[in-house]
Amino acid sequence: MKDLGEIKESLVRCVEQLDEENSLKLAKEVLIEGIDPLYLLDLMNEGMKRVGKLYDCRDYYIADLIMAGLIFRQVLELEEMTDFFHAKYNKKTGKIVIGTVKGDIHDIGKDIFRYMLEANGFDVIDLGVDVSRELFVKNVKKHNPDILALSGVLTSTVDEMREVVISLMEAHLRDKVKIIIGANHLTQEAFRFIGADGFATDASVGAKLCREWMNVGNGQGVEGNG
Repeated sequence: MKDLGEIKESLVRCVEQLDEENSLKLAKEVLIEGIDPLYLLDLMNEGMKRVGKLYDCRDYYIADLIMAGLIFRQVLELEEMTDFFHAKYNKKTGKIVIGTVKGDIHDIGKDIFRYMLEANGFDVIDLGVDVSRELFVKNVKKHNPDILALSGVLTSTVDEMREVVISLMEAHLRDKVKIIIGANHLTQEAFRFIGADGFATDASVGAKLCREWMNVGNGQGVEGNG
């Protein structure tokens, strides 16, 4: 098998450059050679983070983010990946309601997190973007999820995330669901202000935290590396 360092850099670079053909080709090759699908997910996530940074620097546009998301999804749908996760999680890990909060229409980060959650065996109810606090409360009542995931790219979404938590408290639902918040701009201070159970600045780290909650029921805030 090729050197893992070489594999990592090649695949991450292909994702970063939005090279759909070679990203899929390399992903298939390393899976056939025996790479751990979970490690492949981490490599894809690293490529996505680089795409996000290029977008933040205005070198990439919304269409580029969408393309990166499509590449990520196609890798997840490779037969070797689906077989692995179906075998690993032959029953649902838990149920999660997810959405981008009101005032924000960005969905790439949310979608990547959703893909990660689904790969980890979660049943995901995706409410989309610009979701009102009332709609979050309605769906927590309706679906009785284990976890509620709030996403937001804009720094202004911190206040809206807090309002969602307050609305759940007013509806007497706060103690019935774990809440994870996700965005690159989140800090420990913002996390405490919002009143969630956990936070992540990285989709892969956030998915792992959700699995830990289902395993031990003990939430904590974590920041992704990079």
